[in-house]
Amino acid sequence: MIGWLRHQKHALGSALRRLRTQPLATLLTALAMGVAISLPSGLYLMLGNLNRLAGGLPAQPEISVFLDAEASAAQKQALATRLKGPDIAEARFAPKEEALAALSMAQDLSDITAGLTENPLPDAWIVRPKASSREDLAKLSDDLAGLPGVAETHVDSQWAERLQAALAIGRTSVWLLSGLFAIALLAISGNAIRAQVLSRRDEILVSRLIGATDRYIRRPFLYLGAVQGLLGGLAAGAVLALAGWMLHKPVAHLASLYGSIFSLLPPTAIEVAAVLGLTTLFGWLGAWISVTRALRQVEASR
Repeated sequence: MIGWLRHQKHALGSALRRLRTQPLATLLTALAMGVAISLPSGLYLMLGNLNRLAGGLPAQPEISVFLDAEASAAQKQALATRLKGPDIAEARFAPKEEALAALSMAQDLSDITAGLTENPLPDAWIVRPKASSREDLAKLSDDLAGLPGVAETHVDSQWAERLQAALAIGRTSVWLLSGLFAIALLAISGNAIRAQVLSRRDEILVSRLIGATDRYIRRPFLYLGAVQGLLGGLAAGAVLALAGWMLHKPVAHLASLYGSIFSLLPPTAIEVAAVLGLTTLFGWLGAWISVTRALRQVEASR
């Protein structure tokens, strides 16, 4: 066990020395990896912020039921009883006073509501049905609209459908980009390691003559690929941090125009660790593929 650990330490030290002897090549490889990784990672973060922005909105479509101003108490009670039916997941009564107060707090509308002599808004129920299909929503909306004392109903589902469709496209794009750039990461790491192997061809041949196994020869190059992948992940983090810093003020300004305090959130520690772990893994995997092929070529050319 001690001998194995000594060999691992020696291989890691050898990989680090090779990186130090070629600082420019190491920097360029890390930057190439970082740019490749930052694109799907940035899209993932953007989707996360969009999900957070939409977090205050209801996840399910809603039906707004507006009461007639002349609805009787019996009609209101009948409607309240109907909204307790098995096809209703949740129903919340919104009195017209609450609606006017919310309207008064909205940006640029306080002066308008202050000049009103009476409340023009109707009482309403905000209904969240159990069904979410367009046909079921339309049927329930027509059913509620036909009840006595109901002036109008409005199905609020288009925004939810559009938002979910856009987010679904975004998630699919993240997976596609991640797969494509994972292949690019393997190629970048593999080419860099292959050049290292071919430049040390004579040393590898001598090592084999004195009994070194392919596993022993391959080990320093695997560490080299893993360290390059880790450096690529750190470079991607730097790129994303720079992009977040540049976008912070414009996003905050845009949010303030809509009366919001929304701001971009950085990735969590788990997300950072996942990116660094994956880049290290792909760097190691690219090195393994490249070294294995290069060693076969070296053996064939003997």
